[in-house]
Amino acid sequence: MKTLNNLLFFLFLLIMMTSCNDKNKSARITSQGDYPAPPMALIIPDTMLEFGNARIDNYFWMKDRDNPEVMAYLKSENAYTDTVMAHTRDLQEKLFLEMKGRIKEEDQSVPQIDNGYFYYNRTEKDRQYPIYCRKKGNVSSPEEVLFDVNKMAEGTQAYIFSNFEITSDNKLAAYSYNTTGSYAEFNLKIRNLETGEDLPYEISNVQSFVWANDNKTLFYTKSSETFRPYRVYRHQINSKVPDVLLFEEKDEMFNVYVGKSRTKEYIYLASGSFTTSEYRYLPADKPLADFKVFLPRQKDVDYSIQHHKTRIFIKYKDLQHINSMIYEAPLSGFSDKSTWKELVKHDSAVKIQDMDVFDQFLTLYIRKDGLNGIDVIDLTSGERKSISFPEPVYVVSPMYTPEYESLKYRYSYTSLNRPNTVYDYDMTSGASEKLKEQEIPSGFNADEYVVERLWAPTADGKKVPMAVLYKKTLQKDGSNPALLYGYGSYGSNTDAYFRSSLFSLVDRGFVYALAQVRGGSELGEQWYEDGKLMKKMNSFTDFIACGDFLVKEKYTSPSRLGMHGGSAGGLLVGAVANMRPDLFHVVLADVPFVDIINTMQDESLPLTTQEYEQWGNPGEEEAYQYMLSYSPYDNVKPQNYPNILATAGWNDSQVMYHEPAKWVAKLRALKTDNNILLLKTNLESGHGGATGRFDYLKDVAFRYAFLIDRMGVKVAE
Repeated sequence: MKTLNNLLFFLFLLIMMTSCNDKNKSARITSQGDYPAPPMALIIPDTMLEFGNARIDNYFWMKDRDNPEVMAYLKSENAYTDTVMAHTRDLQEKLFLEMKGRIKEEDQSVPQIDNGYFYYNRTEKDRQYPIYCRKKGNVSSPEEVLFDVNKMAEGTQAYIFSNFEITSDNKLAAYSYNTTGSYAEFNLKIRNLETGEDLPYEISNVQSFVWANDNKTLFYTKSSETFRPYRVYRHQINSKVPDVLLFEEKDEMFNVYVGKSRTKEYIYLASGSFTTSEYRYLPADKPLADFKVFLPRQKDVDYSIQHHKTRIFIKYKDLQHINSMIYEAPLSGFSDKSTWKELVKHDSAVKIQDMDVFDQFLTLYIRKDGLNGIDVIDLTSGERKSISFPEPVYVVSPMYTPEYESLKYRYSYTSLNRPNTVYDYDMTSGASEKLKEQEIPSGFNADEYVVERLWAPTADGKKVPMAVLYKKTLQKDGSNPALLYGYGSYGSNTDAYFRSSLFSLVDRGFVYALAQVRGGSELGEQWYEDGKLMKKMNSFTDFIACGDFLVKEKYTSPSRLGMHGGSAGGLLVGAVANMRPDLFHVVLADVPFVDIINTMQDESLPLTTQEYEQWGNPGEEEAYQYMLSYSPYDNVKPQNYPNILATAGWNDSQVMYHEPAKWVAKLRALKTDNNILLLKTNLESGHGGATGRFDYLKDVAFRYAFLIDRMGVKVAE
């Protein structure tokens, strides 16, 4: 326990130094040498022999969360971070108050009608969490509070209210929550909405859930020890019969999900991997019936279904139609694909992201030329309309429209310099009605800012789209601080939506850029395919190309350029830090996925086997060698690195705390520069950090304070 005692003594010293530093906040400390020596993690070499390669991991021991030295090390890093950041506390508070000032504390969402009630949520001044409410019949009726999450979260360090589903008779609500901050562990409770009381039991490890039409039968999915939702159960209220296991997904690449058709006539049981899916269904009026397979799974065939009262619509993707197409099929005999009719053809330039089916219309959520769009198809005439948008860079997103008979479709519109606005689109007339625009209480003038769409050339002849935001008064002379953000994995899109906290950077002269690198699907499904598995390196070289382009065009310079990524985006910035440390001055790595070989070798960890389709299986030599070539942790070497702030979550189920901890420990041991390297671990929460809206802003303020400080940006008192 000698090492543990040393760490605890070091922790005490740092706390004392932090107190001293607080008395001298005006002193500006610019390099590692101005601080006490950072904590150095214990080295216990583990040797892994893989395909003739001996890989030595000095920090493998950090994986054992029951080892008291792990927690001691994390606390010592937190204390060291507090010491180094002590002189920025006034700046952090200033940033936090700015960000808070851009939030309307007492606010309310636009009510949406569903089964006779208008549902909405609202927030109150100085309270961290939303309050979920409804009104019967019309919006002027008395308010009924369903869930006051502030009260539910009392006494907890973290609280996530995940979802709720209400019975057809509007009397019961099933809801899921956790107090760990994890994105994978949720408990389910059932609330009597007439009394406001919860039934006296709960079900653990639940992901999705849905009610049958009898108002007493609940279908839910339950997760394994690795947080994979793999079983579907049937639960009946006030029954002494144990919950019945209806389905178990044996293939560890697949997750299961339950849902309900917009017509309310069918329960769906979907089973899917990243590339393949299979749907089952049963009548919602017959909850004791057996689920039937819609179309048996076929490798690399990914489909989804939506029920219409006269037919079925299928969104269908295979290797020949990677951007998806839409079929319609009869209500009977649909297992014979010869009965299917093509409604929307495959288009190599347009990706169909999703669809919604209504009585008279079908809506498509599409992506073309890197931008989202919404098309509406009249199911009687076949006419197809597009909702038009005025700006060159924007984000449009469908919102929940639950009523099958609805003639209006709700969506939101935003851009980097346009606050979020909610609209109802009249699918008959083609007109959009503005319902609500996000208010910025401290004031905001969109005309003070410029949003540009840039295209960065790559060595292999591609052009990577970027969305860029800056003040109109900015001069492109290479002197501006800049932050380049990226993700580039899972086909997830890095969209240019309004982020009010960003203006605490932009108003201080920063250029903010979003890099839509391969691995996302901004330019269609092929863009995604070209940034995963044995083409993953494209994500990193694309990001470097974006950074080089910003420098070439004099938006910034390497000594003024920072990069930011989280989770799989942390993999991106971690790999780039190894490849081109000279291009960036600061790295913000939120819960970074950096230890890819060790994680993908450990099938006991959450997500591992399912993600072979994203990264590859390191049990296969070709995949192993390729993954090893870019793994951020394995490629740390003696060289100069930028200033780095890494964060971790003790309860993180997506990227375990030990990945950023090991990465920082190895960097500390090998880097040759005098730049600042910090690790900040949230010991009460998970992947998303703080769960309250104001606590979350404090995390952002801390991150931005590090960036501003390391960039040497002058801050007004």
